[in-house]
Order: sequence, then C-alpha cells, then structure tokens
Amino acid sequence: MSSKFLEGISPREYQQKIFDTCKEKNCLVVLPTGLGKTLIALMLAINRMEKFPGEKVVFLAPTKPLAEQHMNYFKKHLPELFGDMQLFTGHINPANRKKIWKTADIIFSTPQCVANDLKNYLYDLKNVCLLIEDEAHRCTKSYDYTYVAKKYSEQSQHQRILGLTASPGSEASKIKEICRNLLIEEVELRTRQSSDVKQYLQELEIEKRMIDFPSEFEEMRHILKKVFDQYVEELQKRRVLYEPASKIALINLQKKMMFALSMGNKNFNYMLAASACAQAIKLQHALELLETQTLSGFNKYLKELFNQSRKKQSKGVVKLVSKPEFNFVFIKSNELLIKKIEHPKISELIGIISREKTENSNIKIIVFTQFRETAEVISKNLNEIEGIKAKIFVGQAKKNGSGLSQKEQKKIIDEFSEGKINVLCATCIAEEGLDIPEVNAVIFYEPIPSAIRAIQRTGRTARLMKGKLIMLITKKTRDESHYYVSRAREKKMHSAIDSIKKDLSNGNKFDFQKKLK
Repeated sequence: MSSKFLEGISPREYQQKIFDTCKEKNCLVVLPTGLGKTLIALMLAINRMEKFPGEKVVFLAPTKPLAEQHMNYFKKHLPELFGDMQLFTGHINPANRKKIWKTADIIFSTPQCVANDLKNYLYDLKNVCLLIEDEAHRCTKSYDYTYVAKKYSEQSQHQRILGLTASPGSEASKIKEICRNLLIEEVELRTRQSSDVKQYLQELEIEKRMIDFPSEFEEMRHILKKVFDQYVEELQKRRVLYEPASKIALINLQKKMMFALSMGNKNFNYMLAASACAQAIKLQHALELLETQTLSGFNKYLKELFNQSRKKQSKGVVKLVSKPEFNFVFIKSNELLIKKIEHPKISELIGIISREKTENSNIKIIVFTQFRETAEVISKNLNEIEGIKAKIFVGQAKKNGSGLSQKEQKKIIDEFSEGKINVLCATCIAEEGLDIPEVNAVIFYEPIPSAIRAIQRTGRTARLMKGKLIMLITKKTRDESHYYVSRAREKKMHSAIDSIKKDLSNGNKFDFQKKLK
C-alpha cells in the first residue's frame, strides 16, 4: 500500500493484518469501538483507487453525522489533491446528486440516499471499485444496506466490499445473513483480549454494583404482577399464548394478531385477546420502569395511562386504570415521591459520580440508559452535585418531536469534548459510531440483554487512558437476567464467528449468489 498518501497516522500491526485480508477478499471486520476501523477503510480506499484509477469509493453509514464524521477523517488523513470527497444527504436535490456523482471520487452517504437514487436510475455503481458499509450488523432483511450491496454485486466491474461493525450479534444465522447480503468471503474478528490488540488498550476496570430492591416498591410490584398474571391467564385461555409471557413474546403475539385483524379476520376471540395482550404489554413496561428505572418515570407512565383512559383511546386502557389495584399503586407511588423516595440506583449513581469527581476534577463520564425519561431524571439529579455539568444526549423523536436534532447532538458532543459538560446521560444514540471523546468511566444504569449494544457501550472507555465500566444491577429483578444474557450472548457471538470463519475457509459461501438472483 502506498503509505505516501497517509498523513499524520500510521497503521498498527493488527490494522495492517486486517487490511492485507481486505485487499484480497470481501471482508467483515469485527473490531471494538475505538480500535480504528475507519483507518482500515481509508487504507483500502487508497489501495483500490490506485489499482483502478478514475473509479469511485462509496462509504455508507446509517446516519448523516456518522457519514460526515467519516468524511472528515478521510479529509484529515489524505492530501488535499488525493480526490474529490462529497457528502450525499437528502438536502441535496436529486439532480445535483446526479451531477456530483459524475465528478466525485469518494462519496459518503446514508444507505437510504444511495438506494433511492439507484431505484430512480440517477446513476449506477458500475465504476465503484469499493463499497464500505459501516455498522454492518444492520445489513439484514430489507434494510437499504442490503439493497445497495445487491445492486453493487450486479453492476460493478471491479468489486470489493468491506463491512465494519463492533458486533454483528450473537446468532450464527444472523451473522450468516450479514455475510450473505454483503457477499463476505472472510471475517476478521478482534476483541479487547486479542493478543495483537491488547497492547494498544488501557486497563478496563469492571465493577458490578448490586442494589437492593426497596421493600416500599415490593408491594407495588406484587400487585402489578397479580394484575399482569390475570391478563396472561386470559391469553392462555383464549389459546393464543403458549410460551412464557416475556416482553418480546407479547410484542410478537400482538403483531401477529394485529396483522390477522388487519387482513379482515374479524375473529371475536382474537379481538378480545389483542386487547388483553396490549394491556399485558403496558403492565410489563410499568414493571420494568419500577424495577430498573426511576420511580418518577414509573409514576409519569401511570399518569399517561390515566390520560389515555380519559380520552377514551381504548376500552382496554379504560378497564385497566379503573381497577382498584391499579389506583392503589398509583396513589402509593405518589406518596413515596412526596416523601422524596426514589429508586436507590439514583443515590448510588450520585455517590459514584461524586467520588469520581473528587478523585479527578477533569472527569468525563457517560451514563447509559434505555429510556429518555430516565436520562432526564438522572441529569436533573446529577446537576445538583457541585462541579457536575450533565446534559441528556438522546436521538430525534419521531412521534412527539421532542429529542435532539442532529445539529443539537453535535453541539453537545463539542461541549463534552471541550469540558463544558462532564457527564452525558445518553440513550442508545451514543452507542453507535459517533465520535465521542475518550471517557474515564462508562456507567450502565441498567444491563442490556443485547450483546451488540453492550459491546458498543463498553467501547467508549479504556482506549487511551485507564477506564472503568460500572454496572448498576437491582437484585431480584430483570436487571440480573439481562446481565447474564448479555454475557452469554457475547461468548456465543465469538463461537458463532469462529464457526463461520471455518465455513468460509472451507469454501462455503452461504449460497449468497443464489439468494441475490
């Protein structure tokens, strides 16, 4: 590779090894966040453009800020005259995109943008010598990534595909699907423990904080669980539910029944079961908030259900909130909040962050949580600690327009980088890709069962300096099972990738050619 083009950066040994594979074969690179996937992409782009002068590179990322971040990285490490780099967004009208396509050498875009242009025949991928798909774990089912890869395999004359991800998931079937959709011929996997990666990483201290579930909450949980069990019993009697009533099982059942009803199946049993299922899901959500989140978030959710009932949004909700048990729980949560009682995770978190601040006045911490309401409660409480400036970092909300625009997100990351903010209270938006500076500690407000997301969250720390990962786990709640599920899934991912690597080295290409026709 002509390193003469690389400015201000030189590859590490493992990056060079992975690049050597990517030069020869379509490759899926699985590398934890912060270990330099983009440099491998940059080296491969230089290599392909030298090999096929005049041909283009297309770099896809799931969001516009991420595509822009990759473009800035390329611009920073390539000489100005290397090639014309352009960012495609929906704001550029199609006629202009068509023009830009003709003259650009490297195009950074979201998959939606390129997929739409291909469907409208604005251009084709004939002269694209490299297709890069970042966050490649999204390359499943009918996502636009899959469509673009399919068109690329049909149209390009000099094909090379690079998929990048911190974790492709734990199911072998899903990883095979990604490999099939991207015509992958080789998988390069590295973890924090890989011998050639270890030396570049700092020590990561992992702490589990086990927290007692408060006795005052136990009574509310017991009552809600009783009401929940009544709905589950109804679903079993109506012969629609045959498995344990987990959140996912109930959501899948609801989808199945709503689909049948929308197709004109006016089965009366189904209609009543669909209503019971909807209420069971609401109770499951309420229990999750009570067990693992904040009491104020739980209380707010109960208020929302009362509002829905007042507006007569559904007979099922009216019936649910009129139950004396439901009203008892609502009154009880109000009483506890008046007494200033919160979920014990909040005081634990305040203690952790106060201690971190005492030990290091220049801290940067990310607190991850599943729900934006929780992020708001956490932020409000942390801002009461002297010297702590916390802000919430959430995605754009489709429904009610709350949330942060991409511009606002960028501003918050800049403030965090500059030290104007020292704690980010973030939802899943901060897990993927975004160029968030190195942090001293990552705190999981709750464990998450997804291996993909757990690996992405963890990758935010212990890259350039010592880091901590602290997990808050409420005893005897779903927190405990989520913690063990996530760990088991991560192990499963490694063994699934190992078996897939063996398959690929034995010449098994997962029949992707057949699938693509």
